[in-house]
Amino acid sequence: MQIQVKNLNHIYSEGMPYESVSLKDVSFEIEKGEFVGVIGHTGSGKSTLIQHLNGLLKPKSGSILIDGIDITSGEVKMSDIRRRIGLVFQYPEYQLFEETIYKDVAFGPLNLGLTQEETDRRVKTAIKLVGLDYEEIDRRSPFELSGGQKRRVAIAGVIAMEPEILILDEPTAGLDPKSHADILQMIQIIHSARNTTIIIVSHNMDDIARLTNKILVLDKGKLAMAGTPAEVFSQADYLESLGLGLPLSAYLMNELRKRRIPVSEGILNIDEAEEELYSILKTY
Repeated sequence: MQIQVKNLNHIYSEGMPYESVSLKDVSFEIEKGEFVGVIGHTGSGKSTLIQHLNGLLKPKSGSILIDGIDITSGEVKMSDIRRRIGLVFQYPEYQLFEETIYKDVAFGPLNLGLTQEETDRRVKTAIKLVGLDYEEIDRRSPFELSGGQKRRVAIAGVIAMEPEILILDEPTAGLDPKSHADILQMIQIIHSARNTTIIIVSHNMDDIARLTNKILVLDKGKLAMAGTPAEVFSQADYLESLGLGLPLSAYLMNELRKRRIPVSEGILNIDEAEEELYSILKTY
């Protein structure tokens, strides 16, 4: 499922005293199966952008093509598009409302008009994909769970719709380190198990460097840069001018180079840094 965004513009409160241009002539493409990170300073347009991708917001101008279908044309049935594109908002656990976990995860599939048998299959699969034990929790109240578990259940509700594209807005916000790591591992499993196209918005550069194969950098509503993690994070000075930083591993490697320790270029995550440092220490 390919996404093509062409010359997208969006204005909040147009014609009002507090008019704000949120997106300015944004264009990019995302291919099926890619894992894309969206980064930018607060107010850069990240959340506005992703809400356009499943039609929650309409642009002032420009187009969004999903597999060649322009979802901004007004002739598209958006419910059909939203079945294919799942959007997980920040703190999705606040949207849990049913009396049992089963009912919460089943809500979407049942509203698609699926049979009970198909709904049962999807609910069990989704709960397993997010790393929870279906037999243990299906009849429990979601409000009995920990914060990290609640978030998994909320994401399972979107996964049960079996979207071809999954968009996550700060999926680890507010979580403790273990839950943070667990949620990221879960997202990786979903990506690899289904070849789902994933778009993740995050302020955590280490997560973006480790997970994604493409990064979109937004600044004041404009697409400032797009490329692989290696390409984007090689522009340290430019990123810092936008109020962004590098992954911590990249900072460490830069400091070691300043001290004339011969570390390799392009190391962006902790696993690569650990391997590099181990290989250097073996030479001493």
